[in-house]
Amino acid sequence: MDFPIQEEFRDLLEEAIVLRRELHKIPETEFQEKKTSAFIASYLKKLGLQVRERVAKTGVIGYLAGKKAEKTYAFRADMDALPVMEQTGVEFSSTHLGNMHACGHDGHMTAVLLLAKYLVKKKHQLKDNILFIFQPGEEGSGGALPMIQEGILKEFHVDAIFGMHIHPDLEEGRIGCCAGPLMAQNGELDIIIKGESSHGASPQDGKDSIVIAAQLLNGIQSIISRNIDPLEGKVITIGTIKGGEKRNIISKETILEGTMRAFRENVYEKMKNRLQKIVQGMEQAYECEIQLNIRDMYPPVTNDEELFTLLEDILPKKNLKIVSPLMISEDFSFYQKEIPGLFFLLGSKNSQKGYIYGLHSAQFNFDEKILPIAVQVYYEILKKLEAIE
Repeated sequence: MDFPIQEEFRDLLEEAIVLRRELHKIPETEFQEKKTSAFIASYLKKLGLQVRERVAKTGVIGYLAGKKAEKTYAFRADMDALPVMEQTGVEFSSTHLGNMHACGHDGHMTAVLLLAKYLVKKKHQLKDNILFIFQPGEEGSGGALPMIQEGILKEFHVDAIFGMHIHPDLEEGRIGCCAGPLMAQNGELDIIIKGESSHGASPQDGKDSIVIAAQLLNGIQSIISRNIDPLEGKVITIGTIKGGEKRNIISKETILEGTMRAFRENVYEKMKNRLQKIVQGMEQAYECEIQLNIRDMYPPVTNDEELFTLLEDILPKKNLKIVSPLMISEDFSFYQKEIPGLFFLLGSKNSQKGYIYGLHSAQFNFDEKILPIAVQVYYEILKKLEAIE
């Protein structure tokens, strides 16, 4: 790792290890983060911050006022874990069996907690206000939107928001980012095809939902290959098909489940519209009923261009990798629909130490030495914004 970390941030490593490992031991899934919330609130209160608990059920916010209080900048960390049985073998493994911080959220929280501590020490230099957001539920139905709906961005007059995600596909200590779309908009789709059952030897007496499903699958793939500009990033994946009762019975019902993703909202909407029309056409062609349910999840993570330029300015060129947009999704995007925001990736890959497993893996792990890098980047952003004298 060759990131030029300053000594004062390197000195945060010992506490970073303690905080991250304590949080790693108590993973809690979406909107169940009670121990995690209590841990965070206690830490922020000891720092002397104004603290509010139970925001969006289990969220916590901390507020640090600046001397001039002209602007407010927010830093967000997600709190929830995954229902994964940990297989890292580390001594600080999850004590909540069946749950695991397999996506780095323990590291995200630690970085923002350490930023809060560092800024308290620098309070005499702090001109603008800082809001520390600890958000529940990123992995499931999403906690960002409930936080916004409770009015925290408007109440504290937040001007811009920042966040990061530990990323095992980037070499340890490198920062990955880009202007514009960084992560995709996503949606979930369920399709229920209702045909008519008959004996397999008399298919003319039924309406075969499996045959209809096969035709529908071909139609769905044509959306990607024939209806959308080939240069646009987009995906429709059908992950499961469930249908039929027995080998010699025409299937009465078949269920398809899938996901759809795109980097631009207008592309996503076109995909939805085409899917609806294809389903309607199949209903008419096969004289059957097809139920289509599309659940819109998260908007695309779209980085503000000015904030990205700011990040470029504060990082050495060798430490910043301009990444191609990723098809994964993140509910940080909801904040970016309200105010300018910047989301970046913090590399954690270290083949020699075995930190090679992907996000959501039961073996995912990282070296805490990358966390002071995030604190330094956050701090340098504030200096560049002139929020610190």
